[in-house]
Amino acid sequence: MPPLLVNDLRSEGMQTHLPLAQRAMDYLDSSPDPFHVVHSSTKLLEDAGFVELKEEEAFSGKVQAGGKYYYTRNRSTLVAFAVGKKWKSGNGFKVIGAHTDSPNLRVKPNSKRSAAGCTQLGVECYGGGLWHTWFDRDLGISGRVLVRTKAETIEQRLVLIKRAVLRIPNLAIHLQTAEERVAFKVNKEDHLSPILATEVKKALQSQSKVAEGGWPENQEPLLLQILANELDVSTDEIVDFELSLFDVQQAALGGVYSEFIHSARLDNLASCFLAVEGIVEHVQSGLIDDDEDISIITLYDHEEVGSTSQNGAGSPVMGEAVKRISAALSGENDTLDADFHASSLRKSFVLSVDQAHAIHPNYASKHEKAHSPKMNDGMVIKRNSNQRYATNTITGVIMKEVARKAGLPPLQEFVVRNDCGCGSTIGPIISANTGIRAIDMGCPQLSMHSIRETMGVADCKSTS
Repeated sequence: MPPLLVNDLRSEGMQTHLPLAQRAMDYLDSSPDPFHVVHSSTKLLEDAGFVELKEEEAFSGKVQAGGKYYYTRNRSTLVAFAVGKKWKSGNGFKVIGAHTDSPNLRVKPNSKRSAAGCTQLGVECYGGGLWHTWFDRDLGISGRVLVRTKAETIEQRLVLIKRAVLRIPNLAIHLQTAEERVAFKVNKEDHLSPILATEVKKALQSQSKVAEGGWPENQEPLLLQILANELDVSTDEIVDFELSLFDVQQAALGGVYSEFIHSARLDNLASCFLAVEGIVEHVQSGLIDDDEDISIITLYDHEEVGSTSQNGAGSPVMGEAVKRISAALSGENDTLDADFHASSLRKSFVLSVDQAHAIHPNYASKHEKAHSPKMNDGMVIKRNSNQRYATNTITGVIMKEVARKAGLPPLQEFVVRNDCGCGSTIGPIISANTGIRAIDMGCPQLSMHSIRETMGVADCKSTS
């Protein structure tokens, strides 16, 4: 039998999805934390002609039918919208909601830590990660750094260190008891501190010294030096930071037919990417010319820790967006605005998009038998009678009709087993806060909340 070439193994159907999958992987690689997710998203929006608005400034006189705009909050939450050219007061909003955060390790406010001759960093567990997957991975650092300028102002700078400056090593098998090997219990405070350098090497680096007293005294000098080098500033100019750790291994196509995407943060950056792609395609395809509604995407921070923050889904972000955009466009008096606003909410729809659980071939019994979504088999409607998801009969039928008319694969259904816990999403939170109808959906994936996850290439295309 002659050797097979890679192109021979890739089915014709899969090849059509690869360009979108490659763009998705580029997006994932450039977005290791919420600040970079928003940065990557705004670059795509600006390339498509979206205009930035300032949230602290009035929108009146700046928003018009046929226009496309975006603004950010805390630089980790993004709102982007396109106004249909045929929009009229009281018309609805078509919303896609997703979240920019993923479970990860974040540097503690006082980062200095050492043990057994090794320089480490103090880190905090953010969200509900599968923390055992963080061992023996090459870890970089990314996030936001506050820098004091010569003009005595403080600027926000993004930093992205894509090399393996940190690592959390496993304990050798010979030093574990049989019980420890079987259980592999992780103490999140004691076992997850990554190694940055050895103390001997650090002592030889005189440039790593920082001024004593105040905030710098509690920071690891080597960390400050790395940040200063990356940002081309002195360590004295660094005022504070919000830093995340991430796996430096890039996203990759997997499987014999290149039918999978293996990457970090698929939950939920796959949804963020597709939301941005969707609104850009809506504008560039000309659909906006005949649109009577307002298309909007909201990418929230802090979903993995409950959404209760000034820029999470539990905040006024969505409600304020609908009110401010409507008011800026309508120019009506207060009485009419309130009436038109209520009418607009009744005509609106929220598609809460978060990754779904694909059936695992090695743990098939963990899925409810009649609700076991498969990768590369289409989007998943998520339902829960206890209202952990926002889907109801009406919103489910609406999306099935949308999929049917768009020629998409039939939508899959997911219900968690009665003896298993159910995750939560931003869908019920947005719907409860605004009164807008909502549905929860997502692309099926494996290894959710692992440092590296898997989804189907074809599922990217089935959402566009």
